[in-house]
Amino acid sequence: MNDDDGQYFYHPLDNIEDVEIFYEAVERQHLTKAISKERPYTYWTIELYDQKNGIRGGGGLGVLAADTRRVAEDTGVPFALITPFYPSEAHQKMRDGRVIDEHRPVNYRNFGFKYIDQVSVKCCDTLCSLDVVEKKFKNTRIIAITEPNFGELYSGMSGSDHRLYQEVSLGFGGYAALKLLGLKPAIMQLNEVATFFAALARLDELAHNGMDFYEAVVYTRKHTLYTNHTLVQAAEADFGYDQFERYVFPNLKSLAVKKWLKDKFVDGRIKLSSVTIEIAELRSGVSKLHARVANYRDIAGNKVKFKAITNGIDMRTWVLPEIIDFYEQKGLLDMYLSPTVDYKDKLGVITAEKIREFKNLGRAELNRVLKTRPDQYGRILEFSNEDFIFDFKRRFVDYKRPELPFSDPDRLKKILMRKNAHYILTGRVHSGDETMSAKLRKLLKLVDKDEYLKEHVHYITDYDEELAYGLSCGSNVAINVPIVGLEACGTSWMKDIANLNILISTHDGGVADGSINSYLSVSGDDESKEIDSLYQRMDEAISAYDNDFDLEFIMQKQLETFLPVISGSRMLKDYLDYLFPK
Repeated sequence: MNDDDGQYFYHPLDNIEDVEIFYEAVERQHLTKAISKERPYTYWTIELYDQKNGIRGGGGLGVLAADTRRVAEDTGVPFALITPFYPSEAHQKMRDGRVIDEHRPVNYRNFGFKYIDQVSVKCCDTLCSLDVVEKKFKNTRIIAITEPNFGELYSGMSGSDHRLYQEVSLGFGGYAALKLLGLKPAIMQLNEVATFFAALARLDELAHNGMDFYEAVVYTRKHTLYTNHTLVQAAEADFGYDQFERYVFPNLKSLAVKKWLKDKFVDGRIKLSSVTIEIAELRSGVSKLHARVANYRDIAGNKVKFKAITNGIDMRTWVLPEIIDFYEQKGLLDMYLSPTVDYKDKLGVITAEKIREFKNLGRAELNRVLKTRPDQYGRILEFSNEDFIFDFKRRFVDYKRPELPFSDPDRLKKILMRKNAHYILTGRVHSGDETMSAKLRKLLKLVDKDEYLKEHVHYITDYDEELAYGLSCGSNVAINVPIVGLEACGTSWMKDIANLNILISTHDGGVADGSINSYLSVSGDDESKEIDSLYQRMDEAISAYDNDFDLEFIMQKQLETFLPVISGSRMLKDYLDYLFPK
């Protein structure tokens, strides 16, 4: 079976003419063509959070994308990440007790991207020109699509025309950019449904170039992986038929593909998850729990099964270099930062003395970051090595419950007073999320009423990679309390464990990959019991720092359970094993 350039992805399928034989071969065979420089692993994402390379995302989806490329770089996997470059990025600051958005222009030329050429997409009877820009690394590259009116990430509502324009531009424009660069994907990993149009562009080209339509569908499906990051299909926005007539159908050359897509509409509306499921035979969830409970169904109403491949992090980016060196020198991690075969036998090197030594180094890094990060009162914070810090650093969304530790201000105050501790709260409030904006104002007013809390609870605005890194390195205890069943994975907690922080968490997302006894777990039949459990765990964390045996036990147990889970190289290996089984 031929792809667009007449080469073969399937070695055993050369010169197959009979469609029935072809189908039988596909059923027996999975991807066998080796990834190469010309046929890289392609990773499609509407969001990239990689400040070093000038692209600022909105949260974990973008951070994961950046980590995946960096891990591919370290492990030598030919890899192309395709994403928009948004010419405007949002920052947040406090004004009169409210968080406000501030928009700043950015230029790809300032971050080492090279202009390649232009491609175009058809939208609303207009040919829209898109710049293709690229930044090359050793064996990976970032290919970005951009134009001056592209706007910023998540501009407009999720079902809006502008959002559809951005997604169509990434899919059709990004696929055209690959051809422009002489690249052909060995695999297309769709990082959430906003990237569906990349696979659609490939299907359309195969069918338009003469491949039998059903062969083109099977071929595209066999080479497309849909990675889902959300739990409930019903929460996803949809698009109308009229929107597709203006933005999508004009970009399709194959009448058969156009008809196939039109048949997917129900009452004039379409969910991208439904068609992404149809176009991708390979499907993954981002934690064991997520893959088990995600409630998605295909067009026929059948529940979709996801392969569990838990997210990981690029530890060289997120972990204090001295800690990474220590892990490697002591034989806990190999050269790819995957746990060694006998890492559990070596965890005794994680002593209370080493933990405190690394926390002191991390505290210096945190202080460096905080020099330009005032709290809600405009104070520049600086902490000594003796200060004890709890933190909450996650997107400020309802299900993550940033307000939970403040449910009983008097009890929180007593806990902090035990060790004269500080609580640092940070996280981005999505633009237009009035519910969470109101919760944040209420929380800060509560703090403002108590003189002790005013001195020891700090809200830091404009949460980003730098602040996340500083807190992961420099805090003592991380709070992670999503409503159980709503977190797909999360990766902030992974950075905390690798940086030798005590984790206090509900048993949700990727945390649920381990046992409930692997960390300080928050549990309860209702929220009031969870709150009581949370305060007990905060007390235990303080006590642990006053007892070397307890501190060592908690840290060693966390690493024993989660070191394999948090490894980015383990994540990439799991993907490759799934895509290219031996």
